[in-house]
Amino acid sequence: MADSQFNSGRTAGEASGNARHAARMARKKALIDAAIDAASDERGLLIVVTGNGKGKSTAAFGMVARALGHGMKVGVVQFIKSRTDTGEEAFLGTQPGVEWHVTGDGFTWDTQNREQDIATAGRGWAIAARMLADPAYQLVVLDELTYLLSYGYLDSDSVLDALAQRPPMQHVVVTGRAASAALVELADTVSVIADEKHAFRAGVKAQPGIDL
Repeated sequence: MADSQFNSGRTAGEASGNARHAARMARKKALIDAAIDAASDERGLLIVVTGNGKGKSTAAFGMVARALGHGMKVGVVQFIKSRTDTGEEAFLGTQPGVEWHVTGDGFTWDTQNREQDIATAGRGWAIAARMLADPAYQLVVLDELTYLLSYGYLDSDSVLDALAQRPPMQHVVVTGRAASAALVELADTVSVIADEKHAFRAGVKAQPGIDL
């Protein structure tokens, strides 16, 4: 008898909990559906992925894969980085519809030459500016552009103007640490990736498929 009463009480409690959960989810669904219905605008977005954590470029290249899945034309310009043996370039860079440029000389502590870094930045920006002016590019990724602005290698106003004046339906993703306040203000979406823990600090080297 005791077991029967216990099971009956548990069943009633579960039914009540399920009912409360269903009511909460119904209210949440109504709010989300209303927000989706209200979002009727369609235009090119400027997305900034910044912060000190790992995964900024990875997030951008995930959007490249998504765009390619929709048959979009994509342009990628990698600033700062100089290596051309990364997995993302080996795969995504060879896909139809992708134009991929690695324009850097390596990090500033590698070159140790500000004049060279500025000249290299200018050559990379010339490619990026061409893409930003061409509506055929439906997605443009400017990987690690933030460094060129914070180091003063490029004129910030000119870069921001080019981003603001790009074709109306062109999406742009900018990655890199320490995105400037002006870039954040111009952006439609900003994601900040935090650095809680990194294998490198435990002596683990960069590895293919994960870091390269």
